[in-house]
Amino acid sequence: MRSITIKKNDAGQRLDKFLTKAVKGLPVSLMYKFIRTKKIKVNRKRTEQKYILAEGDIVDLFIREEFFDSPEKDGGAIERIEPKITVVYEDENILLVNKRPGVVVHEDSEAKDNTLIMHIKAYLYRKGEYAPGEEQSFAPALCNRIDRNTGGIVLAAKNAAALRIMNEKIKNNEISKFYLCAVHGIPQKKQQTLRGYLIKDSASNTVKVYDKKVGAAKEIITKYRVIAEKKGSSLLEVELVTGRTHQIRAHMAHIGHPLLGDGKYGINKNDREKGYKYQALYAYRLRFDFLDSEGELGYLRGKEVELDKNEIWFIEDFM
Repeated sequence: MRSITIKKNDAGQRLDKFLTKAVKGLPVSLMYKFIRTKKIKVNRKRTEQKYILAEGDIVDLFIREEFFDSPEKDGGAIERIEPKITVVYEDENILLVNKRPGVVVHEDSEAKDNTLIMHIKAYLYRKGEYAPGEEQSFAPALCNRIDRNTGGIVLAAKNAAALRIMNEKIKNNEISKFYLCAVHGIPQKKQQTLRGYLIKDSASNTVKVYDKKVGAAKEIITKYRVIAEKKGSSLLEVELVTGRTHQIRAHMAHIGHPLLGDGKYGINKNDREKGYKYQALYAYRLRFDFLDSEGELGYLRGKEVELDKNEIWFIEDFM
């Protein structure tokens, strides 16, 4: 039998969600069975899987010790990693970093430990703001993500409360994200709100855009304005009203203006010869459009973070 005392970063989540992170060796099916049969209790009382944990609650687990045997997935990587991140804004709750093109945000079969989130964890570990051995269910996490070959601002939460709030704000469209991109051709309309429908093909990791609703397609809204034109190409500022997979790349290609360097939704052979190793897309500005200033992150309402345009590798082609 073990007892787990709920800490600040554990509170506010359902019991079952907490247990999947805190007791990784416990199969989900058995977890639900143990809750039903009172082998898992909260504050010495029978509980339910949907119970919302509060700081100070005590979870008693009358289960075999073997279920608690679950070594950390990172294998101590955050202690070995020399963090390499560019911080553009930081406070006690959140961290905004400038992700470089080519960097993977989360672990995959190729990147392993060399990911943005691992470098963020290592950075916070060295600052003394993250101690994995003391956490039961929380680890610093990204609130948004961008493609491997896209650069720009990525938002991370330092604590569980900040993560929950930011996820809710993003869901409610209370955070505005702006990109700069370079496209082939010069759009006829210098400013426009594009509307369409997008379907994702997971097998090929591509999407297709339609003008009308097709099957399970999801609506997309993309705003753009032309900032500069040079040698038959255009520099655009794009605001994502919806945030679907490859939305900007696919939507611009759909209207006949694929991004420079984008081989997935355009032809990039000549672009690569001109130095466009990646698609010319950068998340350069983020604005917190919170509807109110209440709550733990209310102080961010109206705040805007913008990268120095000199940080964006393809800008000089339009100067």
